[in-house]
Amino acid sequence: MSTAAQKPAGASAVGRGRLRGFVRAEPLAALSFVYLALIVLAAIFAPVLASHDPNAQQLMLRLQPWGGDHLFGTDDYGRDVFSRLVYGTRVTLQASAVAVGVSVLIGVPTGLLAGYRKGLVDAVLSRIFDGLMSIPGLILALTIVAVLGPGLTNAMAAVGLIFAPQFFRVTRAATQEVMGETYIESSISIGCKPTRVVLKHVMPNVVPAILVQISVALGVAVSAEASLSFLGLGVEAPTASWGSMLSTSAQTMTIAPNMVWLPGLMIFSVVLAFTLLGEGMRRALVSTGKNNDD
Repeated sequence: MSTAAQKPAGASAVGRGRLRGFVRAEPLAALSFVYLALIVLAAIFAPVLASHDPNAQQLMLRLQPWGGDHLFGTDDYGRDVFSRLVYGTRVTLQASAVAVGVSVLIGVPTGLLAGYRKGLVDAVLSRIFDGLMSIPGLILALTIVAVLGPGLTNAMAAVGLIFAPQFFRVTRAATQEVMGETYIESSISIGCKPTRVVLKHVMPNVVPAILVQISVALGVAVSAEASLSFLGLGVEAPTASWGSMLSTSAQTMTIAPNMVWLPGLMIFSVVLAFTLLGEGMRRALVSTGKNNDD
Protein backbone atom coordinates (compact mmCIF):
# COMPACT_ATOMS: atom_id res chain seq x y z
CA MET A 1 0.00 0.00 0.00
CA SER A 2 2.72 2.46 0.98
CA THR A 3 4.84 1.63 -2.07
CA ALA A 4 1.92 2.19 -4.41
CA ALA A 5 1.18 5.49 -2.72
CA GLN A 6 4.79 6.63 -3.07
CA LYS A 7 5.00 6.08 -6.83
CA PRO A 8 2.58 8.83 -7.90
CA ALA A 9 4.23 11.25 -5.47
CA GLY A 10 7.65 10.37 -6.89
CA ALA A 11 6.43 10.76 -10.45
CA SER A 12 4.87 14.10 -9.57
CA ALA A 13 8.14 15.28 -8.01
CA VAL A 14 10.06 14.27 -11.13
CA GLY A 15 7.54 16.14 -13.30
CA ARG A 16 7.87 19.29 -11.19
CA GLY A 17 11.65 18.99 -11.31
CA ARG A 18 11.63 18.75 -15.10
CA LEU A 19 9.30 21.73 -15.34
CA ARG A 20 11.53 23.85 -13.10
CA GLY A 21 14.56 22.75 -15.09
CA PHE A 22 12.88 23.73 -18.35
CA VAL A 23 11.91 27.16 -16.97
CA ARG A 24 15.49 27.79 -15.79
CA ALA A 25 17.06 26.55 -19.01
CA GLU A 26 14.56 28.17 -21.40
CA PRO A 27 13.07 31.28 -19.73
CA LEU A 28 12.01 32.83 -23.05
CA ALA A 29 10.17 29.66 -24.03
CA ALA A 30 8.45 29.56 -20.63
CA LEU A 31 7.38 33.22 -20.94
CA SER A 32 6.16 32.52 -24.46
CA PHE A 33 4.02 29.65 -23.18
CA VAL A 34 2.46 31.90 -20.51
CA TYR A 35 1.79 34.61 -23.08
CA LEU A 36 0.18 32.16 -25.50
CA ALA A 37 -1.93 30.74 -22.68
CA LEU A 38 -3.22 34.25 -21.98
CA ILE A 39 -3.98 34.73 -25.69
CA VAL A 40 -5.95 31.46 -25.73
CA LEU A 41 -7.88 32.53 -22.63
CA ALA A 42 -8.65 35.88 -24.29
CA ALA A 43 -10.03 34.00 -27.30
CA ILE A 44 -12.17 31.74 -25.11
CA PHE A 45 -13.59 34.59 -23.05
CA ALA A 46 -13.91 37.06 -25.94
CA PRO A 47 -17.63 37.74 -25.24
CA VAL A 48 -16.71 38.71 -21.67
CA LEU A 49 -13.66 40.82 -22.50
CA ALA A 50 -15.09 42.69 -25.50
CA SER A 51 -16.63 46.01 -24.52
CA HIS A 52 -18.75 46.36 -27.67
CA ASP A 53 -20.26 44.31 -30.46
CA PRO A 54 -17.28 43.86 -32.83
CA ASN A 55 -19.48 44.20 -35.92
CA ALA A 56 -21.68 47.10 -34.78
CA GLN A 57 -21.20 50.08 -37.09
CA GLN A 58 -21.45 53.68 -35.88
CA LEU A 59 -20.54 55.87 -38.83
CA MET A 60 -20.84 59.03 -36.75
CA LEU A 61 -18.00 57.72 -34.53
CA ARG A 62 -15.60 56.52 -37.25
CA LEU A 63 -11.84 56.84 -36.70
CA GLN A 64 -12.15 57.91 -33.09
CA PRO A 65 -8.85 58.23 -31.13
CA TRP A 66 -7.91 56.19 -28.10
CA GLY A 67 -9.66 56.56 -24.79
CA GLY A 68 -13.14 57.23 -23.62
CA ASP A 69 -15.74 54.61 -24.36
CA HIS A 70 -13.48 53.02 -27.01
CA LEU A 71 -10.21 51.92 -25.47
CA PHE A 72 -8.29 51.57 -28.76
CA GLY A 73 -10.51 53.88 -30.81
CA THR A 74 -12.75 52.96 -33.73
CA ASP A 75 -12.15 51.92 -37.34
CA ASP A 76 -13.41 53.44 -40.59
CA TYR A 77 -16.90 52.02 -39.94
CA GLY A 78 -17.06 53.16 -36.34
CA ARG A 79 -16.50 49.66 -34.96
CA ASP A 80 -14.64 49.25 -31.68
CA VAL A 81 -11.03 48.29 -32.43
CA PHE A 82 -10.42 46.59 -29.07
CA SER A 83 -13.46 44.35 -29.42
CA ARG A 84 -12.45 43.41 -32.96
CA LEU A 85 -8.94 42.58 -31.77
CA VAL A 86 -10.32 40.29 -29.07
CA TYR A 87 -12.72 38.49 -31.42
CA GLY A 88 -10.01 38.44 -34.09
CA THR A 89 -7.88 36.46 -31.66
CA ARG A 90 -10.50 33.71 -31.65
CA VAL A 91 -10.77 33.63 -35.44
CA THR A 92 -7.00 33.66 -36.00
CA LEU A 93 -6.31 30.88 -33.51
CA GLN A 94 -9.14 28.73 -34.87
CA ALA A 95 -7.83 29.20 -38.41
CA SER A 96 -4.30 28.27 -37.34
CA ALA A 97 -5.61 25.19 -35.55
CA VAL A 98 -7.43 24.10 -38.73
CA ALA A 99 -4.25 24.43 -40.80
CA VAL A 100 -2.07 22.56 -38.35
CA GLY A 101 -4.77 19.92 -37.80
CA VAL A 102 -4.90 19.19 -41.52
CA SER A 103 -1.11 19.00 -41.62
CA VAL A 104 -0.97 16.55 -38.72
CA LEU A 105 -3.74 14.35 -40.13
CA ILE A 106 -1.94 14.09 -43.47
CA GLY A 107 1.72 14.19 -42.51
CA VAL A 108 1.95 12.17 -39.29
CA PRO A 109 0.24 8.89 -40.34
CA THR A 110 2.07 8.83 -43.69
CA GLY A 111 5.35 9.62 -41.94
CA LEU A 112 4.80 6.75 -39.50
CA LEU A 113 3.97 4.41 -42.37
CA ALA A 114 7.02 5.42 -44.40
CA GLY A 115 9.37 5.18 -41.43
CA TYR A 116 8.01 1.82 -40.32
CA ARG A 117 7.67 0.02 -43.66
CA LYS A 118 10.65 1.61 -45.46
CA GLY A 119 11.46 0.25 -48.92
CA LEU A 120 9.02 0.96 -51.74
CA VAL A 121 6.37 2.52 -49.51
CA ASP A 122 8.90 4.98 -48.13
CA ALA A 123 10.21 5.84 -51.58
CA VAL A 124 6.76 6.46 -53.08
CA LEU A 125 5.50 8.59 -50.19
CA SER A 126 8.74 10.57 -50.05
CA ARG A 127 8.53 11.41 -53.76
CA ILE A 128 4.90 12.50 -53.39
CA PHE A 129 5.67 14.91 -50.56
CA ASP A 130 8.86 16.11 -52.27
CA GLY A 131 6.73 16.99 -55.29
CA LEU A 132 4.24 18.80 -53.05
CA MET A 133 7.05 20.83 -51.50
CA SER A 134 8.27 21.91 -54.93
CA ILE A 135 5.01 23.80 -55.59
CA PRO A 136 5.08 27.43 -54.36
CA GLY A 137 2.90 27.60 -51.29
CA LEU A 138 0.98 30.76 -52.17
CA ILE A 139 0.18 29.52 -55.67
CA LEU A 140 -1.07 26.19 -54.31
CA ALA A 141 -3.22 27.98 -51.72
CA LEU A 142 -4.71 30.31 -54.34
CA THR A 143 -5.45 27.34 -56.61
CA ILE A 144 -7.21 25.39 -53.88
CA VAL A 145 -9.25 28.42 -52.82
CA ALA A 146 -10.20 29.04 -56.46
CA VAL A 147 -11.46 25.45 -56.77
CA LEU A 148 -13.19 25.14 -53.39
CA GLY A 149 -14.32 28.74 -53.15
CA PRO A 150 -13.34 31.58 -50.81
CA GLY A 151 -13.64 31.24 -47.08
CA LEU A 152 -11.40 30.87 -44.06
CA THR A 153 -11.81 27.10 -43.71
CA ASN A 154 -10.89 26.41 -47.34
CA ALA A 155 -7.97 28.82 -47.20
CA MET A 156 -6.51 27.28 -44.04
CA ALA A 157 -7.08 23.74 -45.33
CA ALA A 158 -4.92 24.77 -48.28
CA VAL A 159 -2.28 26.07 -45.87
CA GLY A 160 -2.46 22.77 -43.98
CA LEU A 161 -1.76 20.87 -47.18
CA ILE A 162 1.29 23.06 -47.72
CA PHE A 163 2.59 22.28 -44.20
CA ALA A 164 1.97 18.51 -44.46
CA PRO A 165 5.36 17.63 -46.04
CA GLN A 166 7.16 19.14 -43.04
CA PHE A 167 5.24 16.91 -40.63
CA PHE A 168 5.85 13.93 -42.91
CA ARG A 169 9.59 14.50 -42.88
CA VAL A 170 9.82 15.05 -39.13
CA THR A 171 7.67 12.00 -38.33
CA ARG A 172 9.46 9.78 -40.86
CA ALA A 173 12.91 10.71 -39.54
CA ALA A 174 11.89 10.22 -35.90
CA THR A 175 10.24 6.87 -36.71
CA GLN A 176 13.29 5.57 -38.58
CA GLU A 177 15.49 6.55 -35.65
CA VAL A 178 13.26 4.71 -33.16
CA MET A 179 12.98 1.64 -35.40
CA GLY A 180 16.68 1.03 -34.94
CA GLU A 181 16.31 0.51 -31.20
CA THR A 182 16.71 -2.96 -29.73
CA TYR A 183 13.36 -3.03 -27.93
CA ILE A 184 11.57 -2.40 -31.23
CA GLU A 185 13.34 -5.33 -32.86
CA SER A 186 12.50 -7.47 -29.83
CA SER A 187 8.82 -6.53 -30.03
CA ILE A 188 8.69 -7.46 -33.70
CA SER A 189 10.56 -10.73 -33.14
CA ILE A 190 8.11 -11.95 -30.49
CA GLY A 191 5.19 -11.41 -32.86
CA CYS A 192 3.72 -8.05 -31.84
CA LYS A 193 1.35 -6.66 -34.45
CA PRO A 194 2.54 -3.62 -36.41
CA THR A 195 -0.25 -1.46 -34.98
CA ARG A 196 0.79 -2.34 -31.43
CA VAL A 197 4.46 -1.65 -32.17
CA VAL A 198 3.63 1.73 -33.70
CA LEU A 199 1.13 2.85 -31.06
CA LYS A 200 2.84 1.46 -27.94
CA HIS A 201 6.53 1.81 -28.75
CA VAL A 202 7.11 4.09 -31.73
CA MET A 203 4.51 6.82 -31.24
CA PRO A 204 5.49 7.83 -27.66
CA ASN A 205 9.03 8.48 -28.88
CA VAL A 206 7.88 10.41 -31.95
CA VAL A 207 5.38 12.69 -30.19
CA PRO A 208 7.99 15.12 -28.73
CA ALA A 209 9.38 15.90 -32.19
CA ILE A 210 5.84 16.36 -33.53
CA LEU A 211 4.98 18.76 -30.69
CA VAL A 212 7.98 20.93 -31.55
CA GLN A 213 6.90 21.01 -35.20
CA ILE A 214 3.32 21.86 -34.19
CA SER A 215 4.51 24.84 -32.17
CA VAL A 216 6.55 26.22 -35.06
CA ALA A 217 3.78 25.50 -37.59
CA LEU A 218 1.19 27.33 -35.50
CA GLY A 219 3.29 30.49 -35.69
CA VAL A 220 3.62 30.18 -39.46
CA ALA A 221 -0.12 29.47 -39.74
CA VAL A 222 -0.94 32.71 -37.90
CA SER A 223 1.17 34.60 -40.42
CA ALA A 224 -0.40 32.69 -43.32
CA GLU A 225 -3.94 33.46 -42.13
CA ALA A 226 -3.06 37.12 -41.85
CA SER A 227 -1.64 37.14 -45.38
CA LEU A 228 -4.64 35.37 -46.91
CA SER A 229 -7.14 37.57 -45.06
CA PHE A 230 -5.19 40.64 -46.12
CA LEU A 231 -5.58 39.50 -49.74
CA GLY A 232 -9.31 38.93 -49.23
CA LEU A 233 -9.11 35.12 -49.30
CA GLY A 234 -9.71 34.52 -45.60
CA VAL A 235 -12.60 35.62 -43.44
CA GLU A 236 -15.58 37.28 -45.03
CA ALA A 237 -16.72 40.74 -43.91
CA PRO A 238 -17.68 41.82 -41.36
CA THR A 239 -15.98 39.02 -39.37
CA ALA A 240 -12.80 40.28 -37.70
CA SER A 241 -9.38 38.68 -37.89
CA TRP A 242 -5.99 40.29 -37.47
CA GLY A 243 -5.27 39.97 -41.19
CA SER A 244 -8.61 41.45 -42.24
CA MET A 245 -8.09 44.33 -39.83
CA LEU A 246 -4.78 45.08 -41.51
CA SER A 247 -6.47 44.98 -44.89
CA THR A 248 -9.27 47.39 -43.96
CA SER A 249 -6.83 49.81 -42.30
CA ALA A 250 -4.68 50.20 -45.42
CA GLN A 251 -6.75 53.16 -46.67
CA THR A 252 -6.62 55.10 -43.40
CA MET A 253 -3.18 54.26 -42.04
CA THR A 254 -1.96 57.86 -42.31
CA ILE A 255 -4.76 59.32 -40.18
CA ALA A 256 -5.38 56.31 -37.91
CA PRO A 257 -2.05 54.44 -37.48
CA ASN A 258 -3.37 52.56 -34.44
CA MET A 259 -5.56 50.52 -36.77
CA VAL A 260 -2.43 49.19 -38.48
CA TRP A 261 0.08 48.58 -35.78
CA LEU A 262 -2.28 47.07 -33.20
CA PRO A 263 -3.19 43.96 -35.26
CA GLY A 264 0.34 43.96 -36.67
CA LEU A 265 1.76 43.86 -33.15
CA MET A 266 -0.54 40.98 -32.23
CA ILE A 267 0.53 38.97 -35.27
CA PHE A 268 4.21 39.68 -34.61
CA SER A 269 4.06 38.82 -30.91
CA VAL A 270 2.10 35.58 -31.33
CA VAL A 271 4.31 34.34 -34.19
CA LEU A 272 7.40 35.19 -32.14
CA ALA A 273 5.99 33.42 -29.07
CA PHE A 274 5.22 30.22 -31.01
CA THR A 275 8.70 30.30 -32.56
CA LEU A 276 10.48 30.82 -29.22
CA LEU A 277 8.41 28.07 -27.61
CA GLY A 278 9.21 25.64 -30.41
CA GLU A 279 12.92 26.44 -30.30
CA GLY A 280 12.97 26.07 -26.53
CA MET A 281 11.26 22.71 -26.73
CA ARG A 282 13.69 21.58 -29.42
CA ARG A 283 16.75 22.53 -27.36
CA ALA A 284 15.26 20.86 -24.28
CA LEU A 285 14.70 17.64 -26.23
CA VAL A 286 18.24 17.71 -27.61
CA SER A 287 19.63 18.30 -24.13
CA THR A 288 17.54 15.45 -22.73
CA GLY A 289 18.76 13.14 -25.48
CA LYS A 290 22.39 13.98 -24.74
CA ASN A 291 21.89 13.35 -21.02
CA ASN A 292 20.29 9.99 -21.75
CA ASP A 293 23.22 9.04 -23.98
CA ASP A 294 25.66 9.98 -21.23
